[in-house]
Order: sequence, then structure tokens, then C-alpha cells
Amino acid sequence: MPHASSILPSEAFAAARRAAVERLLAARNPAGHWTGRLTSSALSTATAIAALRLVDRALGADVHAARIAGGATWLVASQLADGSWGDTPASRGNLSTTLLAWAALADTAHGNVPGLSAAVARGADWIDRTAGSRDPAAIARSLAGIYGRDRTFSVPILTHLAACGRLGDPARPDTWRRVPQLPFELAGLPRSWFQYVDMQVVSYALPALIAIGLVRHTRAPAAWPLRLIRDLARPATLRTLAAIQPHTGGYLEATPLTSFVTTSLASMGLAAHAVATRAVEFLAASQRPDGSWPIDTNLATWVTTLSVTALAAGGRLADHLDAGGRAAVRDWLLAQQWRDVHPATGASPGGWAWTDLAGGVPDADDTSGAVLALAALQAGDRGPQRTDVARAATAGLDWLVGLANRDGGIPTFCRGWGRLPFDTSCPDITAHFLRAAAAWPEARTPRRDHAARAARRYLARTRKPDSSWCPLWFGDERHPAQENPVYGTAKVVLSTLDADGADWLIGAMHADGGVGAAADLPPSIEETAVTVEALARVAAESADAGLRSRAAAAVETGVGWLVEHTAGGIRFDAAPIGLYFAKLWYAEDLYPLAFTVAAFERAAAISQHDPRP
Repeated sequence: MPHASSILPSEAFAAARRAAVERLLAARNPAGHWTGRLTSSALSTATAIAALRLVDRALGADVHAARIAGGATWLVASQLADGSWGDTPASRGNLSTTLLAWAALADTAHGNVPGLSAAVARGADWIDRTAGSRDPAAIARSLAGIYGRDRTFSVPILTHLAACGRLGDPARPDTWRRVPQLPFELAGLPRSWFQYVDMQVVSYALPALIAIGLVRHTRAPAAWPLRLIRDLARPATLRTLAAIQPHTGGYLEATPLTSFVTTSLASMGLAAHAVATRAVEFLAASQRPDGSWPIDTNLATWVTTLSVTALAAGGRLADHLDAGGRAAVRDWLLAQQWRDVHPATGASPGGWAWTDLAGGVPDADDTSGAVLALAALQAGDRGPQRTDVARAATAGLDWLVGLANRDGGIPTFCRGWGRLPFDTSCPDITAHFLRAAAAWPEARTPRRDHAARAARRYLARTRKPDSSWCPLWFGDERHPAQENPVYGTAKVVLSTLDADGADWLIGAMHADGGVGAAADLPPSIEETAVTVEALARVAAESADAGLRSRAAAAVETGVGWLVEHTAGGIRFDAAPIGLYFAKLWYAEDLYPLAFTVAAFERAAAISQHDPRP
């Protein structure tokens, strides 16, 4: 056990730890689990008000005028001083969000939104400076430079601009020919074939592929015979669009995706279609009182599993969450497991989605998180309930094993869709799978052991030359490549105790104990906390005595920074380090809190003054 140092046995640390745990427990909802709160999003708000405006215009109604005005007012207020918009109120401006906000506001009636005309003008000036001009060709070139061959987000942005009249007259086919044609007809193929064709969007964006491909074909069709093929495919793909829509109306519970579908349907004369009607109901229900929209309704399953594993990180979950509280979370998590084939993605039973709502889709990170949380919740229990939990956990592990790619890594949603970035294997998710598998040693089988060995080989191959790893779903917009090697490396080290990765993390820590995504970038609570948690496990469990000592010293320094910058465990400012679909940044209020609790719990457990049980 490393020598106890000055901060860990101090009352300042003990008080901060208690305060952080109390705040995390207090963040539970009345049902006993966590819901969290995603930051409001300028991008989501822009796409939502545009969709509602286009529906009202197509139906000759003014049903959503108040919602549109509320969203526009929020957008005007959230515009940055330079005329741009960022993904979150704490983000720097970017071209994608600024284009969407500028187009949505320019297509909104000016009279009832103070400052709207000036905001539109400032946004236009910023676009001119950034893209060279607002000429459609210049905009398309700039978007291509951001997203490359992945059209998951670039084509929806161009569709939004065309529908809002920013690429020319929306009534003219020439305007719509500036939007690349997505091959919506491929959506009629069996899902198992998707890995063999050149799908130009990622797996979770199938609704956008269909709707945006359909509006482009409707407004500017190709020549024969391709036009005939697409005409024949239209009814079937519309049926598919309806079949994969959840009863809440929101595709993936995501405002941008649902808005893009709604905009497309309204722009092709289908504003009264059942899909559009349900989507509009979702958008109306998702607007916040301040007029804004978040990127997704909630990440309830994800933040619940993060919170449970944080409270359990030091081996003392029962000290924080009594038997009734643990049972409530356990039963809720068991109820979230998918027990049928998922209607939208065809995913097999056994996985968990990020949310408890109907638009969620089973994914690897949430499934690993649920399996880990269930192990913590049932630790020491040998009663009948343990059997039910073990059965659910092993089903989750088998689901993950079945998802593994040929390279041994674990992707997010779909095996074999490795053509575009967000469908590839990734280190953070692969490391999470290894932690989940290790949490259930009694569930070992030759097949699961083989998958774990393949996952370790994948991590060894994907290590960067400097011994770091980059994650898929987390980044830092201040990083030159918008990556977050701190988060990725911390997750791999936490899982594997990799010595070189641990030394890389120690080297990434600033002299004052804070950690940012790069040595010259400002620290965040989230990045510092995940580093401290990983190094605390190294300090407790590494076989290398020298590394244990170096890690313990870094933990000491990092804990000091966290105590100071959380005001003793009571203030947790969320940073936009989350990467949502298609490079869309978000912040989640519970991330800094849960990550800090995990760091504090592991740090306390390595101190002689709070030994492990």
C-alpha cells in the first residue's frame, strides 16, 4: 500500500468526499435512479425551430409560432460575440452550428423576436469570414473539409439550408441539386447487407438516410432509369421510416435527427404524414421552458451506471446506498435490458441503451456500464436475486461478444459497419467491455475469454506511439485534433493497469494537479477526475512498486486540484467534452460529479487511513 500523503488523510479531503457523495445521491430522481441533464444545444434548437416552421408553412397553419419564437429568442441570446454559435453555451463557435442557426433564424418572422435581424447579419458575416462566402459551393467545400466522406451530418446541414432558402429558391430543382443524393433505396436491403455496400451515413442515421434521400429525389430527381428505381423504392422506404420510428416520435430521442426527418418530409409535401406528425409531437414535448432543446432527451441509463460504479469505486457502495436504494437501482436497470430484437437496428436481445425511453438503441458502452453496475449492486449477495442478475449480466456479456469486430475491438452499435468513424471499433468502448467481463469471473467461458484476449490485442495494436489511446465518444474541442487522449488512456489504464499508459497519464498532469486534453490546454474536472481514478487503481494494484509510488504521488496532486476546483466537493461545472453523433459537442451535468466521486472513492481506498475492506 502506498505511503499515505498529506491530502488524503486531511479533513479537507474527507469533507469534499462526503459533500460530493451527498450531491450525487441527492441527484437521484424519485424512482431512485439518475436522469441527469444534458446542456441546451444551439444546433438542436436551430433544427427544431426550422422543422416546426416548415411544417406550419406546409400546412398553412401557425400552430407552433410561440415555440418557434421561444427557440429563436434563445438562439439570439446564445450567439457568441463574434457572430457564431457553438454546440453548447460554453463552446467555441463552429461552422456547422452557425450555418444551422443562421438559416433557421433567417427563415423566421422577425417581428416578435428582438434582435433577430442583427443576429442573422452577424451570423452571415462570420460565415463569410470562415467559409469564404455564403455561396453554396463554398459552404459545401467547407463542410466536406470538416466531415470528409462521412455524409451523416454534412448532407443534413445542406438539406436544412436548402429547405430554409439559404441555397436558393426552395421551389427550384437547381437548389436541391446542391444537396448530394443519399442512396435511400439501399434502406430496403436486409440489414446484414449494409456492411457490403457503400452506405454514406453511419448505422444510427438510417432515418436521415431515408428522409433526406427522399426529399432530394422528390425535389430534384435523377435521370431515367435511376429515377424509376427510386420512384419504386419510395413507398417501401417510407414504410421503413415509419416502422423504425419509436412511439415517442423521436428517432434515438435525438432532436437533430428527428428535426432533419421532419424538415425533409415537410419539404416534400408530407407534413401531414404520420411520421411527421409523431415527430412534431416529440419536438413540441422536448422544448425546455427557456425555449431551447437539448441534443437528446436524457442519458438516464448511462448516468445511472456511471453513478453506481462511481459510488462503488472504493469498494464501499453499501456505505453510500442502503439495501433499498441498491434494490431500486438494480430492478430499474434490469428492466432496461432489451429482451427482443430491436425494431430499428435489428440488434439482438441482451443489450442496454443510453436511455430508458423508447428511442434508445442498444449499444456497447451502455451494456458494459450496466453489466459493471449490476456486479457492484449485487456484490456479496448470494440469494435468488443474484441468479436473475447474473443471468442478465451474462446475456449482456454475450451480446458484447457477438458485437466484436474481426479486429477484436468493440464498436458502438453494429458489427462490421467499419467504413465510417462512428461505426468503428474504439479503445474506450473495448476497455469498458474488458472491465465488464472481469467483474463477473464466474461467468467466464471459452468464448468470452477468447473475446477478451482479442480485445487486449486490439488495444495493444491501437496504442499511439506515445503510449496513449484516443476514444471515440469523448473529445476536447480545444485539442488541435479535437481528440481526448486523456479520457481514452484513462479508460484503458483503469481496465488493464497498463504501465506505459499510466506513465503517460502521469506526464499529462499539470504541476498543480489539473489535467486537460493536452499539456498546454486548460484542465477540466472531468479530465482530471478520470485521470485520478485510473492512477488510483494503478497505485493500489500495480505489480510495479516504482509505478505504484509515481501513481500515488500523482493521485495526491490530482485530488488536491479536484478539492480546490470543486470548492470542496460542492461545485461541478460541466465541460463540453462529450462527443455526440457526428462531432456534436455536449456537456452533461452529472459527468463532473460522478467522475469526481469515482476519483475520490478510489483515492480514499489507497490511503492507510481508509484501507480497502
